Amino acid sequence: MNLPKEQQLDLLIVDDEAGMRTGAERSLEGFSVTLPDFNETVTFTVRSTGTGEEALAALKAKTPDIILLDYKLPDMTGIDVLEAAPEPRDFLTIMITAFASLEVAVTATKRGAFDFLAKPFTPEELRATVQKAARSIYLHRKARRLEEEKKQVRFEFISVLAHELKSPLAAVEGYMHLMKERMKGPELAAYDSMVERSVVRIGGMRKLVMDLLDLTRLESGKKKRALEPVDLVKAAGLALEAAAQMAARKKVTLELKAPPELLMTADPGEVDMIFSNLLTNAVKYNKDGGKAVLELERRDGGAVLVRCSDTGIGMTETELAKLFGEFVRMKNEHTRSIDGSGLGLSILKKVVKLYGGEVRVKSAYGEGSSFELTLKDAKVSMAGAEPALKA
Repeated sequence: MNLPKEQQLDLLIVDDEAGMRTGAERSLEGFSVTLPDFNETVTFTVRSTGTGEEALAALKAKTPDIILLDYKLPDMTGIDVLEAAPEPRDFLTIMITAFASLEVAVTATKRGAFDFLAKPFTPEELRATVQKAARSIYLHRKARRLEEEKKQVRFEFISVLAHELKSPLAAVEGYMHLMKERMKGPELAAYDSMVERSVVRIGGMRKLVMDLLDLTRLESGKKKRALEPVDLVKAAGLALEAAAQMAARKKVTLELKAPPELLMTADPGEVDMIFSNLLTNAVKYNKDGGKAVLELERRDGGAVLVRCSDTGIGMTETELAKLFGEFVRMKNEHTRSIDGSGLGLSILKKVVKLYGGEVRVKSAYGEGSSFELTLKDAKVSMAGAEPALKA
């Protein structure tokens, strides 16, 4: 069981009545606000002053989170305190007043008052008002932190994307300049290798863009699905055919171990994503002359086990720990020349979750890797499956 985290707010009471200050402090002693949605509890430290000047000095020394501010003080009004308060004014104000006129309310609200507490008030009324203020502060600051985190993630994402696109763009641009200057003479055939390399680089950039689209659709929940009976054996066979050319270049043997037919409710495009990612990695990170095996079998309860094993270069424990991060590519002496977006396994993990499964990996450096996952029938909504994603 996870214990709630504790957040502490500083509360300043400003009132010229000593009895009121003492009573408020006692009412709030040991008081806490539980936020079950965030598994957190808010507690309070309470301090107090009796005049406007003392309040301004306390605000200057330390900005509180909440201020209980009496409207009528011996040396100035509570509104005067708000107007003279030093920046930043990142606190909520609860005005305490026995003069609850509309004019006072309007003026105090314009100066940033959050709520009002009319004298005399009970301990329960005080705690209820403070609880409302604490919840408001917490939610506001939580939203602000999330917004800052979102900006940071966006910055990091754009930085990584720019880095990933910069190298292939520079390579293609370089080849274009060489061809424009006819650096290899007038014969077109002399430039075939440059054209081929440019096509490969552009293909890599296109793959990166498509992977990004897949990832954002999955994360936003906006990917439309066409759920229907899918023969996983047939889909696996098509994925093997698609990977055959890449496998032939590395002399990697591909093998499918499966029953004649395996039907499940799924989106054909998502099934292809799963098999393609597994097989592409099994070939790309394999040794020349190695082997990759894709296995399918029905488990008790109707789920399907998918296992893809290879005799490749394998991974260390450190590499395994960061395997499913976005833009993660293993960099060592065996993988430096291997291209990829670094998004494939992140996409794989998210797609597998749509089928109630998780991806498990076993790997030994220098010996190979095995990816294993379990897929269950996708649930069709009452309105039926969503329309297929248009190209």
